[in-house]
Amino acid sequence: MKRRITVAALAAGAMLALSACGGGGSESEPAATGEGGVPLVKEGKLTTCTHLSYQPFQFEKDGEVVGFDVEIVDAVAKKLGVEQEIVNVPFEPITAGASFAQDQCDVAAAAITITPERQEAIDFSEPYFAANQAILTKSDKTAKSADDLKGMKIAAQSGTTGLDYATENFKDAEVITYEDLPLSLEALKNGQADAVINDNGVLYDYAANNEGFEIGFDIDTGEHYGIAMKNGNTAMKKAVDDTLAEIKENGQYAEIYKKWFGTEPPAE
Repeated sequence: MKRRITVAALAAGAMLALSACGGGGSESEPAATGEGGVPLVKEGKLTTCTHLSYQPFQFEKDGEVVGFDVEIVDAVAKKLGVEQEIVNVPFEPITAGASFAQDQCDVAAAAITITPERQEAIDFSEPYFAANQAILTKSDKTAKSADDLKGMKIAAQSGTTGLDYATENFKDAEVITYEDLPLSLEALKNGQADAVINDNGVLYDYAANNEGFEIGFDIDTGEHYGIAMKNGNTAMKKAVDDTLAEIKENGQYAEIYKKWFGTEPPAE
């Protein structure tokens, strides 16, 4: 199934919507609904905000957006009797709630770590993926511990838990912020950075598929991803949570996990 990609530019007034993001949904009837009366922003579609590229969770291949998160949300769309449509937006408006306040999407799936700060702005599903942080370097200039990062330039993605961790813990290194993961990786490739910090799933995938790069070390941060939605959208949360429980029970989740990560999912 081809998934249409929409690039959504945040309007100038988008950040003004942040002050309203903490409240629940509108009292008016939704313009569209899925099975069970779940409100949707577009008839016949489960519109998903994401931020490309974040392989293997969501990325473009042959003109189609594919990945682990994509297939998880496909299962939700199927439960609702609609098709998934993906909207590519900046990451921070998702976690701040602006994307939902502007009705750009129904859910967001972008390897989003559940944090107390983000839960003030958006609602999350039950966790569906366990993650840690990791350090990626070139093979000829490695870092096997935090001490090895002293004096190095570390590329981190804006608005992420990796940036938060690096800023808090790598005081003897220079942390440089980039808008997204591809720009962070490009900085490492061209020598503008000595290391990249990000979620271990994407960095292990990159090291496995790009010669000359390797994981220096993992950082056990005990993170969990959740599918995000507008605060107060209890019908959507129930639909997503029910879907996650169902695909874990029937084995579909394990199939998707093994397809994208090459191993069975860890025991819960």
